[in-house]
Amino acid sequence: MRLSKSFFYTIREQTSDEDSVSGNLLVRAGMMKKVASGIYMMMPLGLKALNKVIEIIREEMNAIGSQELSMPALIPEDVYIASGRRETFGDSMFSLKDRYRRAYVLGPTHEELFAAAAKMHIRSYKDLPFSLYQFQTKYRDEP
Repeated sequence: MRLSKSFFYTIREQTSDEDSVSGNLLVRAGMMKKVASGIYMMMPLGLKALNKVIEIIREEMNAIGSQELSMPALIPEDVYIASGRRETFGDSMFSLKDRYRRAYVLGPTHEELFAAAAKMHIRSYKDLPFSLYQFQTKYRDEP
């Protein structure tokens, strides 16, 4: 595809609404567009770069025998209450309830689910070692 036909633009001047230097550079380079504080849409060039980085990491992780899995974005709040980390995350967690009034959170991190997966998988020392990884969006309301 010709560059003139691609959905691509650059900005010469500093963006006033971007706090970080790296974020400013990515916005100015046309790799992403800021929607709101901490919320970005990946533009085609940025998505292409991100996918390339993910591909390289995936190849390296697979080469050492690690296995990729995918964790859900929506997680029962009880998982974080049981680990004691619900209070640790506090207001930085996005919380919601379903129609049955069950509490869920958007995953700020997935260590608890990795631990649960390991607990289900490991039956004896013969199941060790193993290595897991994932690529996942994290949801946190950080300042």
